[in-house]
Amino acid sequence: MTDDSFTVTEADLSNTAHQAATLSMMDAYARDDMGDGRPLSDWSLDHLIAGLREHPTTLVFLVFRGTEPVGIATCFRGFSTFAARPLLNISDYFVLPACQGRGLGRRLMEAIEHRARELGCCRLTLEVQEHNHRARAIYGAAGFAQAVYVAEAGGSLYLAKQL
Repeated sequence: MTDDSFTVTEADLSNTAHQAATLSMMDAYARDDMGDGRPLSDWSLDHLIAGLREHPTTLVFLVFRGTEPVGIATCFRGFSTFAARPLLNISDYFVLPACQGRGLGRRLMEAIEHRARELGCCRLTLEVQEHNHRARAIYGAAGFAQAVYVAEAGGSLYLAKQL
């Protein structure tokens, strides 16, 4: 997808330019208050690309302005046992603050959804910080809502346990 000199592309993690863009964008996201609020560790910077390449379900989407990376989405395929079909989880989703408000988040989401449909996925999933209002607005506009499978059971919650 290309428009206004911005391009959204699925990354080729064997391409050194895409590797550098992935590291740059993930570090920028990690530093953001809606990320981790601090830079990626040296260990993460040294091992991230190899880990993504070795993980069999990785999909990375990059947004470029010319050759400069300005956004990223890292996704991982999963599987819905009830639907007996794959799903795609958006793990990281970020556009540089200086480039926000230009529709890049929407275009990035469109590229992810297009690829998920090509893969035969039954749904997209993600988690978002409760107070990340900008991202929540993008996700809501794209049709995301709290999952409710059986009304009496309430809505689905995302929980985590650090190991």
